[in-house]
Amino acid sequence: MEVRSVVLSPGETYELRLTGRGARGYVWTWQVTGDADAVSVAPGPTVAGGARPGAAVELSYVVRARPPGGGRARIRFAQVRPPYPDEAPYDEFVLDVEVTPGSGGAG
Repeated sequence: MEVRSVVLSPGETYELRLTGRGARGYVWTWQVTGDADAVSVAPGPTVAGGARPGAAVELSYVVRARPPGGGRARIRFAQVRPPYPDEAPYDEFVLDVEVTPGSGGAG
């Protein structure tokens, strides 16, 4: 499991790219903990790739720091197969986000 940390200013976005395995029935889900109201998460555009049937596709997710700013949130992405809720995730990724008024950048 990879863990990454970023620092964002209110209104600033961070694009995260994760490998999709939709042809195998896996989807990425996410859960926000900590100061959950400090950020929002939304699917971004699908990145080019995966021209062959069954090939992995790179997916993007956009994390936005919400105004007024201030706070720390942890976003846990898990790649799961919805028909099998008791099955362990195929892959996981954690993004720690600090929202700090007046500063920004990725770390």
